[in-house]
Amino acid sequence: MTLRVGVLVSGRGSNLQAILDARRGGRLDVDVRLVLSNRPNAPALERAESAGVPTRVLDHERFPSREAFDRELVENLRSAGVDWVVLAGFMRLLTPHFVESFRDRIVNVHPSLLPAFPGVRAQAQALEYGVRVTGCTVHFVDHGTDTGPIIDQRAISVAPGETLESLEARLLEQEHALLVEVLQRIAQGGVELDAASDGRRRVRFS
Repeated sequence: MTLRVGVLVSGRGSNLQAILDARRGGRLDVDVRLVLSNRPNAPALERAESAGVPTRVLDHERFPSREAFDRELVENLRSAGVDWVVLAGFMRLLTPHFVESFRDRIVNVHPSLLPAFPGVRAQAQALEYGVRVTGCTVHFVDHGTDTGPIIDQRAISVAPGETLESLEARLLEQEHALLVEVLQRIAQGGVELDAASDGRRRVRFS
């Protein structure tokens, strides 16, 4: 199955580039229907345009509320025929309307081994706490901040004397690989959500 995805971006778009490269190389069964940014000057838009992918800018500052902005996001994604949404460095919290509009079909990549260090500055927090191991997580998005069901993770050791810059670069490589791997697994129908006895939903690979 080919996933019809929309990618939301706010910045450089390196995770978007990983998706585009994997698609071009035949390693990922996705049809990127739209790349949408809330920032007009996001470099990610140039990456998409270079790959021939439609782009759109919705400046969140021009909307009266988060709800109004997200409703416009949903309308644009649906008009483009998007079934799955990938958050690739999208620096906005999503409203309940957006989450419910694409329930269990929103995927995010986060630079920590969740549930450790959710939210911003995850890499810096890992160094501040002196952890020996950190990593990245790809997860479904729910109504919390980085609280959705974990799909998969990759771990790396934190080297002695590790700098923030070196850790960010090493984690980014893992993010790219893991995101592509998870999206391909979803495209192949190998990711399912189960409800556990404690009420917490968990991912099962099939």
